[in-house]
Amino acid sequence: MTLKNLLIIKALVCLFIGIPVLLFPEFTYSLFGTALAAGGTFAARQYGASMMGNLMLTWFARNAQQSDPRRAIILALFVYDAVGVVITLIAIMSGALNPMGWLIVGLYLFFALGFGYFLLKKS
Repeated sequence: MTLKNLLIIKALVCLFIGIPVLLFPEFTYSLFGTALAAGGTFAARQYGASMMGNLMLTWFARNAQQSDPRRAIILALFVYDAVGVVITLIAIMSGALNPMGWLIVGLYLFFALGFGYFLLKKS
C-alpha cells in the first residue's frame, strides 16, 4: 500500500464516521452502547470536528512529496491513531463501550500500524 492510498482511506473513514458523530452524536454513540449527557454530546461533537480536520489534512496531504512537513503529518497521524487505540481499549475494558468498540480499535490499529510503517520506511 502506498502512503497516498493510506491517506485516502483515512480521509474516507473520517468522512463516514466524523459526519454522523458531528451531526448525530447521541445516535452514533448509542451504536457502541454509550448514552451521552449534555457534556458528552459536546465532547462527541468536538471529536467529530477533529475528524473533519483529519479529513482535510489527509485529503490535501495525499499528493505531498517527500519532505519534512509530510513526515510531520505522518508522525501526527501515527500519534493520533496510537493514542486512539489505547483510549478505546480502556473504554472497552471499563465497560463504557460494547463489543462494537473493537471495530474502532481495529481502525485505529490499522492506521497506527500504517503510519508507523511510513515513519520507519527509508525513502
